[in-house]
Amino acid sequence: MGIGIIIVIVVVVLLLLFVVGNYNKLVNSRNKVENQFSQIDIQLKRRADLIPNLVETVKGYAKHEEETLKGVIEARNKAVSAGSVNEKIEANNELTGALNKLLAVAEAYPDLKANENFKDLQNNLKETEDKITYARQFYNDSAMNFNNIVQMFPSNIIAGMFGFKKFDYFKIDEKDKETPKVEF
Repeated sequence: MGIGIIIVIVVVVLLLLFVVGNYNKLVNSRNKVENQFSQIDIQLKRRADLIPNLVETVKGYAKHEEETLKGVIEARNKAVSAGSVNEKIEANNELTGALNKLLAVAEAYPDLKANENFKDLQNNLKETEDKITYARQFYNDSAMNFNNIVQMFPSNIIAGMFGFKKFDYFKIDEKDKETPKVEF
């Protein structure tokens, strides 16, 4: 009888260690994903803060481009107020498109392109866009690692018991995957 109880206790302790170890691995991985998303948020905030200055600079040169400027401001406001990961992804994809239109408008104004303030803002925006790209890559890597843990056996059992859910990836819009047409 004594050996049977010891075996049961050892099995229970090993099972408990298994559950605790997998739970801690899931929490650690989830925290990495959330940290990576906060890094994206930091860069998105930086971009959102640059946009009003960029719009004001362009506004002085391109008074008849009101529609484009209004589109950028609306897209920025939508991106700033987005709540969920999916809303942020969608809103920031829309903002990227609006910024591309704004920068294309700027190409039509040589004086604007030569303006030091505009150049500085444009360089800051490009640098921020690069940081956003890298942060999205790191987020997607962290999300993939977490999703693997959530879906792979035996950790998927623990993930299911404690309600761990997969994270969505940052993806580009389908229209951005199309090859641009170049015409001369």
